[in-house]
Amino acid sequence: MEFVSIQQLNKSYAGVNALEDVNLEIREGELFALLGPSGCGKTTTMRCIAGFEEPSSGMIRIGGKDIRGIPAHRRNCGMVFQSYALFPHLTVFENVAYPLNLRRFYREGPLTKLGVLAGMISRRLTRTSPKIREKVEETLELVELNHLKDRLPNQLSGGQQQRVALARAIIMEPSLLLMDEPLSNLDKKLRGSMRKLICDIQRKLGITTIFVTHDQEEAMSMADRIAVMKEGRVVQTDTPSRLYSRPATTYVADFVGSSNLFQAQVKKEGTAGSRVLSIGPGLDLVSAFTPAEGTAEVLIRPESLSVFPREGQVPAPESPNCLAAQVIRSTYLGPKVRYEVEAKGILFQVDVVYTDEKTLLGEGDPVWVTLEPEQVVVL
Repeated sequence: MEFVSIQQLNKSYAGVNALEDVNLEIREGELFALLGPSGCGKTTTMRCIAGFEEPSSGMIRIGGKDIRGIPAHRRNCGMVFQSYALFPHLTVFENVAYPLNLRRFYREGPLTKLGVLAGMISRRLTRTSPKIREKVEETLELVELNHLKDRLPNQLSGGQQQRVALARAIIMEPSLLLMDEPLSNLDKKLRGSMRKLICDIQRKLGITTIFVTHDQEEAMSMADRIAVMKEGRVVQTDTPSRLYSRPATTYVADFVGSSNLFQAQVKKEGTAGSRVLSIGPGLDLVSAFTPAEGTAEVLIRPESLSVFPREGQVPAPESPNCLAAQVIRSTYLGPKVRYEVEAKGILFQVDVVYTDEKTLLGEGDPVWVTLEPEQVVVL
């Protein structure tokens, strides 16, 4: 069931189109990513959903309700900003309690308003209600920060500040959680643990969540579905596995993961309905895909290729795609090794799992490269 529906969304700044005919359907309880490079329109899309930007045209519905004209503070959206946006003079507890105190200020009578204002001015005058205290402590427990509730933001690490920002966003029990580049300020190891925490909390609470990122690894590891954006448009929306294995365009293939991309000439039919594709002079590949005659864009993922030392015998003589090649460059990347190999003037990137130094190939080594027809993807 669609919870957020965006139809024909457009946004222009001084005659320049930031968004062009954006259409998205985001399901209830889904963790959804907007992925793309800087300037592609992903943050503008989120700001239009949140109410921080007014669309030039188009429709946005949340929970079946048209939200055009509804101010940001009435859309029941929680927001986690890239810069965290914590109050530096408030403790962790007070930062998380702030939205509840603000809601209490608007809902209660003059005496309560006076008490809330006094608490905002001076910590000594703060009188937190038992209900708010209980709610804040429950939320801090959820993000594993209860033991740091009396610290100020400048006494926290980046990951701890991010968790405070997350707690402040979810304490209001929003119907929609929005996250703008939530992990971009963290180091690689910390990003991994924060991804897990965010996914665990999102699934536990069941909050429909949209997050913006330029990091393909972040989107692929967290999201149920991803919308890839380019120059203000949505290029493809799909699951992470489908985006990777069956990209709709060369842009998606190149942006999501590493890739070998070629323009091929479709030559003839092979066996069992396969096609023979020429990607260079004298270099033919058999593909299980069956494009029409003419030209085609071909994708081969680096990990789909296998490489073996060329010691006379072909490693898989029955394979329709077995190429004699030479190692041009070898790059050690920890868990894997990336080889750049050349076959008949065509360069391929090949990724293999690193086992030990004895298996490493050197520059100039003659090799066999093999590839299954199912891995020669026609876009």
